[in-house]
Amino acid sequence: MNRLGKWDDLRIVLAIATSGSLSGAGRSLGFSHATVFRRLGELEERLGVRLFERGRSGYSLTAAGEDVAAAAQRIESEVLDTERRVAGRDLRPSGTLRVTTTDSLLIGLLSPLFAEFCAAYPSITLEVVVSNLLFNLSKREADVAIRPSSRPPEALTGRKVATIAQAVYGPPDLVSKVVATDDLRGVDWIAPDERMAYWQLEQWMAAQKLQERCRYRVDTILGMQSAAREGLGMAVLPCYLGDADAEIARAGEPLPELASDLWLLTHPDLRKVARVRAFLDFAALALRSMQATLSGALRRTT
Repeated sequence: MNRLGKWDDLRIVLAIATSGSLSGAGRSLGFSHATVFRRLGELEERLGVRLFERGRSGYSLTAAGEDVAAAAQRIESEVLDTERRVAGRDLRPSGTLRVTTTDSLLIGLLSPLFAEFCAAYPSITLEVVVSNLLFNLSKREADVAIRPSSRPPEALTGRKVATIAQAVYGPPDLVSKVVATDDLRGVDWIAPDERMAYWQLEQWMAAQKLQERCRYRVDTILGMQSAAREGLGMAVLPCYLGDADAEIARAGEPLPELASDLWLLTHPDLRKVARVRAFLDFAALALRSMQATLSGALRRTT
């Protein structure tokens, strides 16, 4: 038998090289730490070489390991290309469709759209993956992504379907104070935690000199909305969330510098798949009809 063994063995080497640890490789492959350790040991024994150096900082490839990992990368790429080509031959609007989006878009905007799509296409099973990170569509972690983005990845194909406006929101008493004094720095503020990597909002708040008034930080937009509702301070929120919340008020018009484009994205190899095409067309039409909600045009400001 080939000393490199099965494709699963190569996947383990690639996963360890990518994550730098056995536990990380196990999580990505759905294996236990013990299984990854055993399979790596068996492969190294069969090849007669060490593939990794074990150190305090994790697992690093040896020269032999780099050769094996490179081969695994090439094979994985060919397998994924084949899967996408085969999936692209599916001309019927049926099967499973994985869509990834953010928590705030799902709760504040997309759940009714998904329900309508499921009713319109009963032969398609919709799987929704909620994450504030862009899943790797090239590796088919998802088929379609619905994301706000100023610059979507070049490897993906997509449609810009709307523009998301953002504005300042807060408890009605704080909003009245801000409007009366025309002073954003006279009240407490809610800010994104650094793990959100929400640099546009951080830069806007820095330009407004609001950092010293930030007494509460949280790493989700929904968390910021909840904090504003509880009276912890003012927050910048998407208008589709803030305008629909009767417990908070809006101070002023949307902020043009924080507007973002909303994209429907997929991998080029999947754009002709019937279920993908059906979803993209359905979602694009529905989201474009929501532009008034997304732009903040439906709520009067305080």
